[in-house]
Amino acid sequence: MEITSGMVKELREKTGAGLMDCKAALASAGGDMEGAIDFLRKKGLAAAAKKSSRIASEGLVVAHVDGNFGTLIEVNCETDFVAKTDEFAVFAKEIAALVNTKGPRDVDEAMLLPMNGGTLGEKLTEKVAKIGEKISFRRFARFEVGRETGLIASYIHMGGKIGVLVALEGPGPKSAEAAALAKDLAMQVAAANPTYVSRKDVPADVIEHEKSIYRDQAKASGKPDKILDKIAEGKLEKYYGDFCILEQAFIKDPDRKVGQLLAEAGKAAGAEVAVKAFVRFQVGEGLEKRTSDLAAEVAKQIGQG
Repeated sequence: MEITSGMVKELREKTGAGLMDCKAALASAGGDMEGAIDFLRKKGLAAAAKKSSRIASEGLVVAHVDGNFGTLIEVNCETDFVAKTDEFAVFAKEIAALVNTKGPRDVDEAMLLPMNGGTLGEKLTEKVAKIGEKISFRRFARFEVGRETGLIASYIHMGGKIGVLVALEGPGPKSAEAAALAKDLAMQVAAANPTYVSRKDVPADVIEHEKSIYRDQAKASGKPDKILDKIAEGKLEKYYGDFCILEQAFIKDPDRKVGQLLAEAGKAAGAEVAVKAFVRFQVGEGLEKRTSDLAAEVAKQIGQG
């Protein structure tokens, strides 16, 4: 039976084992998923397999910036207690540095990167067995800017619960003013959580969807049909101000928009300063959260729940 990449990925998600181990297990089991899981358990990966169904919604967001490259990652675990340990933090930082240096296309490719005598996937599985919780490398973003003209800044908030990476083009990497500007913009993204750089980046279907909602709201409130479009356009301006970073009020000076701040910085630098890209990760966003408390978990383990 042909072993497909989808089968390998599914087995890895179920067990936490390395990709090559998963491929070998599937080949040994003739493509049977349960047989492959048993194979991995017999090979000493039972700890990872046992914990694969648990919820890992805690963890850390970590950044690594080196020269004209920068990376932001999220690594998850089950409890905040583990997330706060030095061992987990060091491991997350090692992953961020590795991804930033090697530049994999996605998480699956990253799991195959060589790391400390094995692969990242194998080291992650070892951590699962040692720490005793499900641990997953969930996602990453990696930016590159011009070596002489660009600048990347990171900002980590709440001890790693929120992380931001911002890439600028134009200010030059050696200016203290440029570094302060990039840091301010990273803090802006952390606090205001924009979705787009400018209104030009908002997809047409998103704009039409928002306008239809605004028109329906205005109509429901009794406004005449002839002014519904005008009202919708007005509310769309507020949407841009909420979700486009260039049109947001600057958190340190709400009387100025971020776009004005960049224009002033560009004038001082003698070159256009532009936000090339940004990303914001919040630990566990979109993931199911644990609902059981510690006492209930302990009672369950000793058979009293």
